[in-house]
Amino acid sequence: MAVRAGNVGTFVAAGCVLLTVVVAALTAMSATRLKAGGSVALGYIPASLEYPYNVAVAHGFEVEARRLGARVMLIDPRGSVERQANGVDDLIAQGAQGVAVLPLDGLIARSWVDKVVDLEVPFVSVVTQIGDPRKTAWKDVYPKLSSLVGMDNVVAGARAGELAARLLPRDRPAKIAIIEGAAGYPQVEQRTRGFEDALKAAGVTFQVVSSQPTDWTPERGEAVCQNVLTSHPDVGLIFSQADDMALGCARTLHASGSHAFLIATGGGSRLGIAAIKSGDLDGSVCDDPTRTGALAARALYHAVTKGGKPSARLIDVDPIAITKNNVAACKTPW
Repeated sequence: MAVRAGNVGTFVAAGCVLLTVVVAALTAMSATRLKAGGSVALGYIPASLEYPYNVAVAHGFEVEARRLGARVMLIDPRGSVERQANGVDDLIAQGAQGVAVLPLDGLIARSWVDKVVDLEVPFVSVVTQIGDPRKTAWKDVYPKLSSLVGMDNVVAGARAGELAARLLPRDRPAKIAIIEGAAGYPQVEQRTRGFEDALKAAGVTFQVVSSQPTDWTPERGEAVCQNVLTSHPDVGLIFSQADDMALGCARTLHASGSHAFLIATGGGSRLGIAAIKSGDLDGSVCDDPTRTGALAARALYHAVTKGGKPSARLIDVDPIAITKNNVAACKTPW
């Protein structure tokens, strides 16, 4: 693999400008939402609108709800589980006829689902399983949910592991570092599990020499990668659990002249795709948060308007592994 010579700093700067504009627009819309028309009121609580992925989910939810003739009550908890819990109460108090949440903690969120459904208000979980993901398979949807919408993160990790297996040597153990998402997110354990299982299934012998959490940002991805290369300059591959951290990591790899491969999951962003095309990122797993948000809005609207008991329906968004050769397969970059 050639030493990287991409323009990752430009990608990240452009992404920050885009995120600021989109968040400002969502915030402005949320201020007038309760006055807007629409016969059905749908509540949505993201994880935090600090991150492009969450902004894209919220945007997809907003657009699809409006297309269906509903109005949206949006509460941004800014990465706080406590604010998410309070937000659920606020939505019910303000008359939301259905609630959708991208929970920061699926185990804690189970009590929110129970409370809301006991009030005969449908609840849709976006991206995150309700319950303990280490004990429950993705397909086993919590029975009080109307729907679980999103990507199986174990499968997404496995897709990244399959990409990594094509790059790693078979004549010696490979040294691997993992750039995790934020501590406490169930996706962290799930993506790691899927990644490692796929490597083992492919017959790759490997050693995880470092596995460190971040806050899902390029800046923390860059800092963690600097730590990795300082402690393990001979690392062969770095697995980032999202495109955003991979962008920061790519800057470190380029500056150091490292020949380590860089694979991500939770990808499909415009900046991530640009990094794949430039060679700064060797591959990722395409997610589609805008579509996920739209599917969640549609599922919640259907649950509100059709009524009936919770159906515990799984609406699966299939993750697609992408490299420079098939990057066009990621059809709706965010």
